[in-house]
Amino acid sequence: MAGSVNVVVLVGNLTRDPELRAMPSGTSVCRLGLAVNERTKDPTTGEWGERPNYFDIDVFGAQGENCAQYLSKGRQVAVEGRLRWRSWETQEGQKRSAVSVVASSVQFIGPRDAGDQPARDRGGAAFNGPGASQPPSGDFAESGDDDIPF
Repeated sequence: MAGSVNVVVLVGNLTRDPELRAMPSGTSVCRLGLAVNERTKDPTTGEWGERPNYFDIDVFGAQGENCAQYLSKGRQVAVEGRLRWRSWETQEGQKRSAVSVVASSVQFIGPRDAGDQPARDRGGAAFNGPGASQPPSGDFAESGDDDIPF
């Protein structure tokens, strides 16, 4: 019997600002809402359109803290992770369930909003990996073609 594979890759736009919380263990968890459009063809008119799919994304630890600091509603991101199914019972005794994505990687690929200032402009240190001084950015136009490794 083959092993199970649980991998998901999504590229979309944030539907709301990130929500950062701390678990009882002290670990940070950031909840993101992501909209991913699906191209569909109307069977009646034959016209193409888009239909959104909505996903809840959980990002743990330092990566979640970075998401909360640098991301905002509307920002485009790429998420890689795994699906997690949860079930619970409401106070009224009704059974509920939900599927969410537990992110292993979040890439900031869309342009920042004009009002979105990195932490270094607000008196803090920006994050872009160890020892870096610039915030994450998906805009490669600044570097030019000479910096492309192929």
